[in-house]
Amino acid sequence: MSIPNLPNFLEDESRYLSLLQNNEIWRKVPLLNYTPLHGLTDLSLVRFRGMIQDMLDPEIYLEKYQVISSEGQGRFQNGKYRDCLALQGNEKADFECRENVQAERRTLFVVSVPGFNQWASTFEESSCNNSDLSKHEVSTSQRVPKRSIPEELDSEMMDVNDNSRDNKLNKRQCTENENSRPSNVSTSVLSAEYHLNSPIPDRPSKACLIKLYSDFDSHILNSIVDIVGFLSVDPALDASTITDSSYDEFDSCGERQAQNPPPSLIPRLHAVAVRKLDHTNPLLDSSICEPIFSNFSFESVYKDLKILLTQCFLGDDLAAEYLLLHLISTVYIRSDLHSLGKFALNICNIPAQLLPIYTKQLYDILELFIPASHYLPMTLDNMNTLQFFPKKDYQTNKLTSGILQLAPHTHLVLDETRLEPGKLENNGVRGIQSLAHFIKTQQLKCDFQYYDIDFNTNIPVLVLSEGRSMLPNDFQVPLSVDNDRISLISETLKAAKHYAQPKLDAIRCYLTAAKLSSFDMNPADSDMIQTDFVEMRKANAKVGADELHRLLVLSRLLAIATGKTQFDTESWDKAKQMEETRLRRIVNIHKSTQNK
Repeated sequence: MSIPNLPNFLEDESRYLSLLQNNEIWRKVPLLNYTPLHGLTDLSLVRFRGMIQDMLDPEIYLEKYQVISSEGQGRFQNGKYRDCLALQGNEKADFECRENVQAERRTLFVVSVPGFNQWASTFEESSCNNSDLSKHEVSTSQRVPKRSIPEELDSEMMDVNDNSRDNKLNKRQCTENENSRPSNVSTSVLSAEYHLNSPIPDRPSKACLIKLYSDFDSHILNSIVDIVGFLSVDPALDASTITDSSYDEFDSCGERQAQNPPPSLIPRLHAVAVRKLDHTNPLLDSSICEPIFSNFSFESVYKDLKILLTQCFLGDDLAAEYLLLHLISTVYIRSDLHSLGKFALNICNIPAQLLPIYTKQLYDILELFIPASHYLPMTLDNMNTLQFFPKKDYQTNKLTSGILQLAPHTHLVLDETRLEPGKLENNGVRGIQSLAHFIKTQQLKCDFQYYDIDFNTNIPVLVLSEGRSMLPNDFQVPLSVDNDRISLISETLKAAKHYAQPKLDAIRCYLTAAKLSSFDMNPADSDMIQTDFVEMRKANAKVGADELHRLLVLSRLLAIATGKTQFDTESWDKAKQMEETRLRRIVNIHKSTQNK
């Protein structure tokens, strides 16, 4: 069977979409995150994976329109999955034809997952390369590159051989073609950094404009998606070469540029299928996890990880236990007032002798386990200069990102030990307020200048500090280390990395699987907890709802950490014991501080 072009795809769309239900075929579609644009042409079928960072205004396009040849003959052209009109020779589009059909599509601004760690990126890229689908050959004729493709798609859909590169495209829906561009081009061109809008400036993301044709309201800001669609990279889509005089009073050069960035920088992808993702771990989407899970034991990995983290904390197994539970924590229920399951952790009382290098070395080890994370040293310069929350830029109609706009399950590590004397300016004060609101509510406040909107997040936050953190937390754990071990910290952390090396894949799969695991509570257990809590209240009147919530979260995570799917009294009793030890440490440190 000959390889179909885009019109063939549209004629039998349901058949081709059914092929994409196959996970193996889906994963073998070239991933644009790691595929060079110069190896692709218009209307190649590709995939992009990332976080929805912004949602643009609706767009009206010609879904079907009449085309008239120079001889006066007419035909109807399908305009779906295209940015520009498809014309041949001397054809012209008849925009006045009453049989033309207009339709609406929406555009999402999607960036590759912010803070995506090197091991995850390397594995994902190697998986793409192993499929041989992302190995493109660029020919001088700019034809669609040759690829090794799945047998199911070789005769069905994959290599869309569209002839639009040889056509004279009508740019009425795009921008003027090169011959009609005025010579007095505007010099007010938006920068590449502004276009890309990376949440983490020193770890820039890739970006893609996703054109949606259905399910407009099912997508949420900051969620993770995996999209298959037709690529659009025609240079005529770049609005940076249009002059200010070409706009009417209701239009803006900056807005037009922001909504139509250079395709070489930010390509367009006309989505034919969209998958919503629950996680960012590429290992769980690959065959490498099959042998791991075939003889996988939650309890054994839990023990190995606890030993490893205890080494990192110089023998403090209590801090190691809390950190382990923090790594598998997730918000599992939301109400008007609470985000149940959040586990903001403050590891404090870090010895001054270990600073300033210890906190970053600890993060470097955690980075080996987590698919996406970000380390933020809370220096005076960072607090005063960084943008923490997204802001709406009405000059360009663009939501400019902040460092707190992260994908779900991205671990944020705040290093408060890097605080220094100096003046905290207005931006720094607002940054502290944003962090406090973010940690306390698990909501990201977006500044629309005239009002704020809160968007739900699911970002575990770890704060490392010398004393008690100035930021809110759910669990404060003072570090208790043997002073004799402090001088051996470098060797200890090296040994921890060496210990972790053969277990990395199992730990990475374990942490993600634990976050996603289901968990139930029996009514009988609820009665037991209620009775136990009443006894705790009798012993200490200060015990309230917050303490109960902490115990429930802790016992739930302790059960999940060892592979249990139901609440049990063993986990509840251990949670009470851990909390008793933790609170005793806090009291002892407070007393020792007062004595000094």
